[in-house]
Amino acid sequence: MSELDPADLLPNDRMQTQALEAEVTQIHRGHQYADEGDTFMIEDTTFEVTGVTERTLGDLTDEDARAEGMDDLEGYRNLLERAHDNFEWDDDSEVVRHRFEPQSQ
Repeated sequence: MSELDPADLLPNDRMQTQALEAEVTQIHRGHQYADEGDTFMIEDTTFEVTGVTERTLGDLTDEDARAEGMDDLEGYRNLLERAHDNFEWDDDSEVVRHRFEPQSQ
């Protein structure tokens, strides 16, 4: 188990704020950035990584998009295309889902 910098998993302040507000409970990244049981702190709240799963972009659903703070999968796709230069959605592209939750105080 490791203590992570929250920016390693949640790359911007908006997502970190959304995690504090329970609007973001997971993130898909191109590589694995954490292991199950790792923790990170945002402000005074400690979060624990509760699951790390290899998937493909084609596996993602509207539910996944909502867990990442978006309205639906189409909005999530559009965000990725705006955020990453030369990004093109490919259903076969491998990604890693990191699920997390605040720890009980």
